Amino acid sequence: MATTNDLKNGMTLDIEGQLWNVVEFQHVKPGKGPAFVRTKLKNVLSGKVVERTFNAGVKVEVAILEKREMQFLYKDTAGYVFMDNTTYDQITIPEESVGEAPNYLLENMEVIVAIHEGNPLYIELPPSVPLRITYTEPGLQGDRSSAGSKPATVETGITVQVPLFIKQDEVVLIDTRTGDYLGRAN
Repeated sequence: MATTNDLKNGMTLDIEGQLWNVVEFQHVKPGKGPAFVRTKLKNVLSGKVVERTFNAGVKVEVAILEKREMQFLYKDTAGYVFMDNTTYDQITIPEESVGEAPNYLLENMEVIVAIHEGNPLYIELPPSVPLRITYTEPGLQGDRSSAGSKPATVETGITVQVPLFIKQDEVVLIDTRTGDYLGRAN
């Protein structure tokens, strides 16, 4: 148990049997009346974001999440199979828990899996991943400036916008949070 005065961004709360991540919070002390805490909470499972106000000092249940480093092995009909890097145990995470991650997920990639009471909740990808471009239109002569972009399909199947000078079979860095091109991979 913690109080609303202990809230921090990224903390996971158990409110009425549902898990919520604290996206942002603000302590407010009005001129009249008691202080309160205004929060923006994101549901861990559904991704729904709500705003909620708590009185200052109210006790809230903090959910204990175990975050383990795991390696993505393969996808099968039951879901995505990951292996714990320390115990070598394998777990299968259903497709709905993985969310948008398959857009950037390659075999043998290291990710962090958040587990609550033995149940995998979600996975955290690295901030950027190197992906090979499988198809893009060739750039025309003179298209070597930094301005302009074109669509390119990467090895996971998603389409991203890349500069005109990028060619097919190049490896580029893609931001996993936004899907933006960051540069060429070394």
